[in-house]
Amino acid sequence: MKILNRFPIKFLAILIFAAPLSAATVDGIQLHSSVSGKGPKTIAFVHGWTCNDTTWKSQVPVLSKNYRVITLDLPGHGQSGSPKDGKLSMDLFARAIEAIRLEEKVDKVVLVGHSMGTPVIIQYARLYPQHTVALVFVDGLVSIPKTTAGSIFSPEQYAGPDGLKTRENLVRGMFSSATTAEMQKHILSMTLSAPAETAVGAMKAMIDPSIWKDDVFSTPVLGLYAEGSTLGNPEYMKVRFPKLDYREIPGTGHFLMLEKPKEFNSLLLDFLSKLKF
Repeated sequence: MKILNRFPIKFLAILIFAAPLSAATVDGIQLHSSVSGKGPKTIAFVHGWTCNDTTWKSQVPVLSKNYRVITLDLPGHGQSGSPKDGKLSMDLFARAIEAIRLEEKVDKVVLVGHSMGTPVIIQYARLYPQHTVALVFVDGLVSIPKTTAGSIFSPEQYAGPDGLKTRENLVRGMFSSATTAEMQKHILSMTLSAPAETAVGAMKAMIDPSIWKDDVFSTPVLGLYAEGSTLGNPEYMKVRFPKLDYREIPGTGHFLMLEKPKEFNSLLLDFLSKLKF
């Protein structure tokens, strides 16, 4: 009590409320994450290229009624810090998830990854299979072209004076008739707020040939894809992920979790209800 009396109450309050929401770090990088809901079953949502955890704003309120839900910003994205050397990698992203898992004292987790988040959670499952219950691919990458030069996967086009406009054009091309003006505003604000270094570095991480393997996973997988998605490849995916349940949601584009949240959440909840963890 004497010790407390040496500090004004106002000063103590500042110290308490100035504490970060997440104390997790990876390689000295401060990580931002949020937790909603309670219970023994945990779902971790991982955003895509140049996005952040607000990707999942239509999922958290629904899923957190029955599950503990973790959302996070990958290194270089959102409110998380960036590596001092600027180098991003799938290993770094996967270890960031692991750091948050450890901080939250969670043993096993279902991982949901959108777009670039799909190779991120696949890499996590490689590194930490003992903590991986199942994977959910949300219009996610499962393979890349052998030649990325001149394609959307060419990193350097997202740098320089035209880089931001190139990114905007790419993102706008992901919209569908279901992407309302409000959704478009949110998605563009989210994706274009990431610095050019993140856009380039994360793209380089995504096309790193060392992560693109033909290894087979026995983990249950749900694939939720846009209608007619060019990213989905059920035949190839079935070989690598024998326990795959592949679904397309009609009338959606790349951001299907925001466009058709009711349908998306229903399919996800049905998949989760069949898992034992």
